[in-house]
Amino acid sequence: MKILQVVDGTGWGGTKEQTYLVTRELKKRGIDVHMALSSKYEQMMEKLRPYGVPFHFFEHDYKTNRKNIMNYVRLKKIIDENRFDIVVGNSPHAFDYVRFVKPFLKHKPKIVAVRRSGRVPSWFSKHFKYSAADKIVVVSRDVYETLKKANFFPEKLVVIESGIDLERFKPMPEKKEELRKKLGLPLDKKIFLNVANWNIDVKAQDKLIEAFAKLNCEDCLLILVGLETDTETKNIARKFGIEDKVIGLGFRSDVPDILNAADFFVLSSNLEGIAGALLQAMATGKVVLSTLAGGISEYLKDGENGFAVPVGDVEGMVEKMRKMLSLSPEEYKRISENAIKTANEYSIERTTEKYIKLFQELMNEK
Repeated sequence: MKILQVVDGTGWGGTKEQTYLVTRELKKRGIDVHMALSSKYEQMMEKLRPYGVPFHFFEHDYKTNRKNIMNYVRLKKIIDENRFDIVVGNSPHAFDYVRFVKPFLKHKPKIVAVRRSGRVPSWFSKHFKYSAADKIVVVSRDVYETLKKANFFPEKLVVIESGIDLERFKPMPEKKEELRKKLGLPLDKKIFLNVANWNIDVKAQDKLIEAFAKLNCEDCLLILVGLETDTETKNIARKFGIEDKVIGLGFRSDVPDILNAADFFVLSSNLEGIAGALLQAMATGKVVLSTLAGGISEYLKDGENGFAVPVGDVEGMVEKMRKMLSLSPEEYKRISENAIKTANEYSIERTTEKYIKLFQELMNEK
């Protein structure tokens, strides 16, 4: 069984994190897995080199990416020369490449598309693009039901929940003070943390900052981590007059440390697949608050392992943040322990086993 994971562009986020983790775990299990990626994607290569994953470069001019015909030519050559059994497009853009080269391949692998959002593709995208997939992996039951209801190839849909790396994301309450000193964070403040690349249409950080402003907590800080949060956060915070209480740290590789240094985790998303960042926070034992976007309601139970509000409910977020601040140590511990138990059900090992099962089924169809 020979697998090719296709990723587009550079940078980091939930999609890239998941692709990296699954690829790593497949390799650790002895699967012959390769990766096709941009020649400039040093971050992914640095993470996977220790595991001996072979790299193939097809995006040389990644700034023009899908407009550059040579990117498609290179991907076709990679697939033909290596005779992969299964090719996985790990994002809509990555799958664009796979879709366009498929008719020209001499060797015909099975094709898998991955969709991490419940946003229903257009009629054209459905019939021209995703019709070429043998299977379409979705990351939550909610995304599955949404696409099934839209009659989006229900016979091709396979639910494989995204997984988290429980070796990296684990509770370290005894190191909280040490981590705050290391990160330069105040010891006497209650810290709310959000981890998401800046995208107010999807992640709704503007609504989160609005809710935090209405919380009006003198001894609280809101920290946002993710691409562009260091530049974009200031403008929204200034609008509500709380520039001194909101900090944007930008992209960070030490998210587990920042989580363990915080008191609470908050997610304000309008759209999600399964929200890996939320599960990572739960794995570290944080008391979390999130909108019930996408598949979040499948595991986040209000008052049991965290707190939840409907999508877009700013006033509800304020109310739940006040409730989080008023928790007794015993209540915090109960919710924290339940959160850890929930997160443990979403290990990357379980996710990888489901991918292996899918790949074996596809191999049997050949």
